[in-house]
Amino acid sequence: MIIIALGANLESPKYGLPLQTCQAALSRLAELGLKITQCSRWLKSAPVPISDDPWYVNGVAEVETELSPDELLSLLHRVEEEFGRIRTVPNAPRILDLDLIAYHDVISHPNDDLVLPHPRMHERAFVLLPLMDINEEWKHPVLGKTAKELAETIPTEQETMEFSSE
Repeated sequence: MIIIALGANLESPKYGLPLQTCQAALSRLAELGLKITQCSRWLKSAPVPISDDPWYVNGVAEVETELSPDELLSLLHRVEEEFGRIRTVPNAPRILDLDLIAYHDVISHPNDDLVLPHPRMHERAFVLLPLMDINEEWKHPVLGKTAKELAETIPTEQETMEFSSE
C-alpha cells in the first residue's frame, strides 16, 4: 500500500481555498500517472506544533504507481512547487503539502534521503485518522502496530474536527 498525505492551510491564488487546492492536487497527481485508488474524508486540524497559524485541511490517499519511492517523492515535490509552495522554515503555513507516508513495506533509515515510513506519521492525528478511513488495519512496518492501534496513542493536544466548510 502506497500512502500519500495531503494538507494545506493557505489559500492558493490559482486553486482557491485549502480544500479545493488539495482536491486539485489529487487530480493533478492522477494526470501525472498516479492511480488514486482510495481517498479519505477531509479533516481540519490544528497546526503541529501548536501555533497561531491557520488550521489545515488534511486527508490521505492510497495510490498505485510504477515509480520508485524516490521518484514518487520527487513528483510530489514538483506538484507542490507547481501549486506555489515555497519552502521557508519547518512547519510554516503552506499552500500545499504532499508527503509520502508509506511505500508498501519499504523501510529506510534516517541517514537515507527519504525516510520510510514517514518518521512522524505515527504521532500525527491528521495522518492517522484519515488513514483509518482507508485501512484501519494497515500495519506500520517498523512499529508493528495497526493504524487503529496507533490512533489510540495520538497526543491529546492534537485537535481535529470533521470538515464542513471553510
